[in-house]
Amino acid sequence: MLVAAFTWGDLWRLALAVFLLAVGIGSAYFLVRLGGTAGRLSAFISGAEEEILPVINKVGGSVDRVNSQLDKVDRMTDSAVDAVVSVDSAVRTVSSAVTRPVQKVSGFAAGVSYGAADFKAKHDWKHAVQSGKEAAARREQELTDELHDVGGPGS
Repeated sequence: MLVAAFTWGDLWRLALAVFLLAVGIGSAYFLVRLGGTAGRLSAFISGAEEEILPVINKVGGSVDRVNSQLDKVDRMTDSAVDAVVSVDSAVRTVSSAVTRPVQKVSGFAAGVSYGAADFKAKHDWKHAVQSGKEAAARREQELTDELHDVGGPGS
């Protein structure tokens, strides 16, 4: 009979072989699982790409349409501003045309009133005329100052 001698070196080699076989099987299992995960990730990315790209295209189209509408609104606001400026100019012109005669009539009325009161009190025609002119000038200046304070014509 032949008895094979089993030594510690043989045991060490056997243990190393079992270890390397386990590492190989573990690595193979890990790589197979990693490949499956990579496949699922690739499928997920492809699906997301197919779903997201049309949405991005629609959003881009919506943004283009919104920008177009904003351009129209910008033109409308420019037109509205131009219209307001035109109306403001017209109102200022009419207001100036009406204001000056009103100031003159008001000054004339104040002058006549003060002149008549002065003539009645002093019976001096020259002094009454001078007093009326001064009162008329004061009243016209008061109206000019009031219009200037409220931002009217000529301010």
